[in-house]
Amino acid sequence: MSPVEVALVIAIGGSALAAATPAFLRDLRASRSSEAIDGLAKISSRAAAYSEGRDLAASFPAPAPLTPAEVPRGKPTVDPPGTWDTPTWKALDFGFTSAHSFSFSFDVASDPSRIWFKAQAHGDLNGDGVTSTFLVEGERRPGQNAVVLPGLHVNREVE
Repeated sequence: MSPVEVALVIAIGGSALAAATPAFLRDLRASRSSEAIDGLAKISSRAAAYSEGRDLAASFPAPAPLTPAEVPRGKPTVDPPGTWDTPTWKALDFGFTSAHSFSFSFDVASDPSRIWFKAQAHGDLNGDGVTSTFLVEGERRPGQNAVVLPGLHVNREVE
């Protein structure tokens, strides 16, 4: 190859790399947050299904604290046996047996007009001690089926 051909190959390769890098980084960010998004989708759909045929006050399982209690930091973590064996996580059929990067919580509150839940995922994907938070909510009103409210609230998507 002549020096001109080598320069041309390098120029084309550099241009292709420059064009592909933003898309690659966007897809990488999306794949890293998919655990939180998929987990919250499972929790919320199972919470809505759990409420079917129940009294309003018993529509959702009891609250569950952040599980695991310590947010995985910088790398996927395998939980000790029994971490997800609480009544709430069993009722929602949710938990992990393999390495994961987020901790999850489930909160329930009510007033006379409705009962609602908040499911959250917290992750520290880069290990700097600052977490990203994903939140989904659902509710049930008297005489109605439970619904998952629109919107996924995200704070620091890929922290």
